[in-house]
Amino acid sequence: METNLKLQDYHKYCWKKGEKWKTGVFCFGITGLLAYFFYQSIWAMIPLSAVGVYVFFQISKEKAERERKELAAQFRECILSVATSLQAGYSVENAFLECRQDMILMFGGDAPICRELTMLKRGLAINISLEELLLDMASRSGCDEIAQFAQIFSLAKRNGGNLAEIIKSSAHQIGKQIELHQEVQMRISGKQMELTIMEFMPFAILFYINMGTPGYFDSLYHNLAGIAIMTGCLAIYCGAYLLGKYIMKGCMRGW
Repeated sequence: METNLKLQDYHKYCWKKGEKWKTGVFCFGITGLLAYFFYQSIWAMIPLSAVGVYVFFQISKEKAERERKELAAQFRECILSVATSLQAGYSVENAFLECRQDMILMFGGDAPICRELTMLKRGLAINISLEELLLDMASRSGCDEIAQFAQIFSLAKRNGGNLAEIIKSSAHQIGKQIELHQEVQMRISGKQMELTIMEFMPFAILFYINMGTPGYFDSLYHNLAGIAIMTGCLAIYCGAYLLGKYIMKGCMRGW
């Protein structure tokens, strides 16, 4: 049996095959878009590559956040399955091992929870306690729901109690938190779409004017005054973009 543990840190996104390359091409396209509309110069892509790098890391951060949310939702189904197995007479360790098949049927073998249950099985095989494995999963995932469960489980296992009822109650509480978060996400999804439209609107306007009136903006390119003006416009645009993202995150935290 393989017992080497290769644990994923969910604070950093683990790129899938070909995904990193596609994201890099997208960020290169963003850099080219800014260079064309603000400077109409390929040389502008050199300093603007910093923007492309920033976008790349932001996409990585957002993907990691989505994966953490996915793991939290799947973990809830996992502990519900564990609670059912406990009521059927399984030990808590075996209940976690047996629920992996249910998770594969529900989410597929590549799902985050299936990877974690595989690591849990390997950990148990080398005599790492279930409490330690759950606490480690909570630390790596950065999910408050998993951290709460791991702490409750550790106390219940140490002090005794009806583990099946405790786990079922914890699953219910985690489910309520996830449902609340999803409801908030749905409420602000319309605003996020509006923000995305506003982010691309300046480029659409510039493109429309350029097509309708060729040469209208020529005085803003390839001269020092024009470069200074367009750099100022770019700074305002980037500031507005960051402010929009900050407000969206504030809305999520506020709920």
